Amino acid sequence: FKGNYLFRTWTNADAIIDYLLFAKNYVAECEQRYGEQEVELLLDSCHALQNYGVDRYKRPKKLSITEEQARQAERESYLQMQVNDLWRTLPKHRPHALRQEEEALELEVTFPPEPQENLLYFIEKNAPKLQPWQREIVRIVRKIAQYFYPQRQTKVMNEGWATFWHYTIIHQLYEEKLVNDAFMLELLQAHTNVIYQPPYHSQYYSGLNPYTLGFLMFQDIRRMCENPTEEDRRWAPEIAGSDWRQTLDFAMRNFKDESFLLQFLSPRVIRELKLFSVLDDDREGKLRVTAIHDDEGYREIRHLLANQYDLSNMEPNIQVTNVDVGGDRSLTLRHLQNDRRPLAQNFDEVVRHVTRLWGFTVRLEVAYEDGRRELKYECKPERRHQPQRRAA
Repeated sequence: FKGNYLFRTWTNADAIIDYLLFAKNYVAECEQRYGEQEVELLLDSCHALQNYGVDRYKRPKKLSITEEQARQAERESYLQMQVNDLWRTLPKHRPHALRQEEEALELEVTFPPEPQENLLYFIEKNAPKLQPWQREIVRIVRKIAQYFYPQRQTKVMNEGWATFWHYTIIHQLYEEKLVNDAFMLELLQAHTNVIYQPPYHSQYYSGLNPYTLGFLMFQDIRRMCENPTEEDRRWAPEIAGSDWRQTLDFAMRNFKDESFLLQFLSPRVIRELKLFSVLDDDREGKLRVTAIHDDEGYREIRHLLANQYDLSNMEPNIQVTNVDVGGDRSLTLRHLQNDRRPLAQNFDEVVRHVTRLWGFTVRLEVAYEDGRRELKYECKPERRHQPQRRAA
């Protein structure tokens, strides 16, 4: 799937293997020096926050193992110097009047000057207590999360593309009598298991199977190209009757899940999957069906389903809004609530991971859509001994 625009823009496949090898060796070295438990705790917290360690709008620099190794020692000393400069808050002897003036100026300082959504980057650069090796591991997790960011946006397309071509190629081989019936039956059983969609009342149901949705959509695009109906010509005139290979190639290269669904989800697939929309509003006493199988309903279902694959709707918007630089060094996170959706019940666990990395008190506040703010949770750090470097 390297031809997709997200992968061409955000990833560098030539360097990732070397970078992963560098990361593996560095983490193993840290385990020997500082202990497996310390490294494991650090990695647990980083992985819990890895979805908040990506740049969503700025193209990352290409990974280079040579540059990473060359800059590692330099970066460690430079980052620590920056942090030391930021956190030089130890009281010094000053005349009383001058000290009052300095304290007044400190109260006017806002840090960071603008809200920051990349939590791991902010922690890597500014956490007061992190050691250089810990900052490097935070950076490693952040870089790897950034590399895999496009995969999270193309899950339906990626899985659908793979199953479509697997199914198409094997069927072509069967038609040319290059594989026998026994082979074909075994393949069809495996293929059916992959694209099986459990019913909503099944214990195995966890939403739409991305393999199912992606496979049906790519199959349907080919059908619309080869055997379009009047409905297809009305809903997708630019696709109906076109060359199916070129259309599939265009779809694969230029879309992500959200836009792919908006562009290519047809009424036929909606009917085949028996999709409809039910509104569950806590302010209403009953459920309400808002979209059925008519023209207006098809558009609404397509729009609502596409929104479910928009990462900005799947993950809460949490930003760093303030650090008490001149006081207790506490960190304030703000959740910008959207559509009145609350945080998951385990949000306190996530805040504890932030606290472990930050080293001081972390507060989480909620900014409601009506402008109100509420302190949701406050977490103080556990008292733990700093890891000591072991003799090599």
